[in-house]
Amino acid sequence: MDVPLLIARRYFLSKKKRNIISIISNISMIGVAVGTMALVIVLSVFNGLEDLVRTLYGKSDPDLLVTAVEGKSFPVNTLMLDGLRRLQGVGLLTEVIEDNALLQYHDRQMVVKMKGVSENYYTQSRIDSAIVEGDHRLLRGGNEPYALLGAGVQHELSIALNNRFAPLHLLYPRNTGRKTLSMNPETAFNEQSILAGGVFLIEQHMDDSYVFVPLEFAESLLNYGNRRTALEVNVGDEHDIQEVKAAVKKQLGAKFKVLDSDEQHVSLLKAIKVEKMFVFITFAFILLIASLNIFFSLSMLVIDKRKDVAILLAMGATPRNIRRIFLLEGAIVAFVGAFTGLALGIAICWAQQTFHIVSMGMATSVVDSYPVKMQFSDIVLTGLAIIVITLIVSVRPALNAATIDVRENL
Repeated sequence: MDVPLLIARRYFLSKKKRNIISIISNISMIGVAVGTMALVIVLSVFNGLEDLVRTLYGKSDPDLLVTAVEGKSFPVNTLMLDGLRRLQGVGLLTEVIEDNALLQYHDRQMVVKMKGVSENYYTQSRIDSAIVEGDHRLLRGGNEPYALLGAGVQHELSIALNNRFAPLHLLYPRNTGRKTLSMNPETAFNEQSILAGGVFLIEQHMDDSYVFVPLEFAESLLNYGNRRTALEVNVGDEHDIQEVKAAVKKQLGAKFKVLDSDEQHVSLLKAIKVEKMFVFITFAFILLIASLNIFFSLSMLVIDKRKDVAILLAMGATPRNIRRIFLLEGAIVAFVGAFTGLALGIAICWAQQTFHIVSMGMATSVVDSYPVKMQFSDIVLTGLAIIVITLIVSVRPALNAATIDVRENL
């Protein structure tokens, strides 16, 4: 039997009357439990937010996005497009023209992000599931063009759908080769009209600024000709996205960027990861502060048990054995608190995932409750943090216990 562990457990489970040492030990256990529970919950919330971002953008994002390394547009031709379509794993290829335009409706106007897409866009995108009003089709009977608006754009301009007496007017500056814009609006802008056919609700950035139109409409308004701002690639279910990404990159060469879903929103996802890292560091410091009570309780226990330590040394215990007793005592206190905190944190996260107890508190939110997602790596990191903190606060009292003079304390 491990004698240091037996003695440490005996000290922890002592049935003697409560004293200041046991009170401080209990306070430290509660502090570690609360800190651990909070850390597990907060990290799980950040995981949930990261997944929520991927889910929201996944309704409109392609598996792969092809853009130019330099400039905002690039020329395409039949040979280039057919070569990409023939690549193994490429399910669908959608041409995109995206740029800012001025949207006018009655006497109101705003700058929007106009996105022209080819007819097969809705075959690869799940944006049709985000439609809250109207129809998702951009071309209807007789190839009549319709626009699909973000809910924020519709609200800002009070746009009525399918109103033939009040169509939308989209304006874009004409490329006249001059450095200055003409003061005459009739010659300064290209203008085209289109009916509003549907409204989508995905996430605030897109809802407040995006308008989807047919590719031919955008091509005519912007005078883009055979130029495109992006190509969107849908990867077949049985193929690996990274393998197809490498094949597309090899086919197009160094003048093009090929971005997967995470890379399309790298700044946002990186911001979430950085915030998660700083939250982990902050809560680790909180755990360290809570664990200082372990330092004080162990220091007082060393003073209280000087006679016991002297007897053990006299009976042949080594200083290493004495150090282990008090290190294990600190570990027991910390791990009991940590285990309790982990159990409570996991239980609360499970309850939130299952019963959606805490709501987002926003009527316009696309989700009813705070998203949470537990990851085993977070639990492992939390456990490692507790081990390191326990060693930090327990080492000094354990070293002091090993230096007790036998003759002075017998």
